[in-house]
Amino acid sequence: MDLSYSAADETFRKEIRTWLEEHLPAGWFEPGFEMSASDRKAFNEAWPSTLFDGGWICATWPVEYGGKGLTTMQGVVLTEEFARAKAPLRADFFGDTLVGPTILQWGTEEQKKEFLPKILNGTMSWCQGFSEPNSGSDLASLKTSAILDGDEWIINGQKVWTTQGHHANYCFLLTRTDPDAPKHKGISYLLVPMNQPGIEVRGITQPDGTAEFCEVFFDNARCPKDNVVGGVNNGWKVANSTLAFERGMSATTGYRRFEEEYRLMVAAATERGVIDDPSIRQRLAIYYSKIQILKINGLRSLSATLNNSRDAGVAALGATNKMFWSEMHQRAMELTLDIFGADSMLISTGPEAGSWPGTGRDRRRETYPTTAMMSAFFFSRSETIWGGTSQIQRNIVGERVLGLPKEPQPG
Repeated sequence: MDLSYSAADETFRKEIRTWLEEHLPAGWFEPGFEMSASDRKAFNEAWPSTLFDGGWICATWPVEYGGKGLTTMQGVVLTEEFARAKAPLRADFFGDTLVGPTILQWGTEEQKKEFLPKILNGTMSWCQGFSEPNSGSDLASLKTSAILDGDEWIINGQKVWTTQGHHANYCFLLTRTDPDAPKHKGISYLLVPMNQPGIEVRGITQPDGTAEFCEVFFDNARCPKDNVVGGVNNGWKVANSTLAFERGMSATTGYRRFEEEYRLMVAAATERGVIDDPSIRQRLAIYYSKIQILKINGLRSLSATLNNSRDAGVAALGATNKMFWSEMHQRAMELTLDIFGADSMLISTGPEAGSWPGTGRDRRRETYPTTAMMSAFFFSRSETIWGGTSQIQRNIVGERVLGLPKEPQPG
């Protein structure tokens, strides 16, 4: 692997560092820096606009669609510097990471001009309408229907586990538009406005009191005819693009949140006097080793991309990556519970909201006081489900990477 940076890349790195130092709150880079709950809320509300003004949201997008047109390595440098500063680089995960890239790949020019600017400037928030009560892992069995009525689609059905559905302006929705076609062939990918009669959103309260997951009911809801992405009945291919974006992790920064988490776990184990427990030490060592494996595999993938090489081993890494880190993280969070012991059952245990890796952008913290550690544990339970369950990922690896026979179907 040759991952050296050019002089131009290093100059760009200095530009980013300077911008971060000028725009993050005073004291951000000082040891022990903390914000009050009210200051953190104000920061989270203002930061997306600051990012937009700096041009950093979706900066790898083409210039004609509002990005900076960054090269692959510039994009790497950008994410590295934001990760180093522990500064958020997203406005709306579902918009700029999932549906935005999907529209870039599959959308019409009209759709790109309509939706991409609002994703970039943070004025449009999104939710994902894929799973249904009886269609999770077997997503292609979905029943939600859309029937064309003049210039509009009429939508009926139900979706579940729709994260942030109660905040979203739009939903990227999978619906069945041809009930007579084979199940993978009759699905379309629609961009549906949420603020309309015929859509009811109900929060699903979790054990920690949060309700960011929702169930959404469609009763003759409407969607413009032209809001189909990728063509009618081509939704399965389009959805797989979205899932690929969801499953991916940045090659050189994805592992960093786990390294920071590891550091906090070691600090907690030391403070609580369990750092010398042989079992705790061994499990911490295993977690650290897996983080390094994740880092090296990411660098291999990045190197293959930069060299435009077709490497069967790297392709296999892509198929196993999401399964590897999500299962790794669940074991790590179980270790965290053991480090905190019986105190893990208390809502006040662990770092305050926003200080545990991966939890700072969580909008639900404005309402619910759950600590970041507890929230991270509960969220880790979902990580082997969203974006493709580990069971499905194993089937993909077995069939597409190892060439094993397909899993027997019941009946």
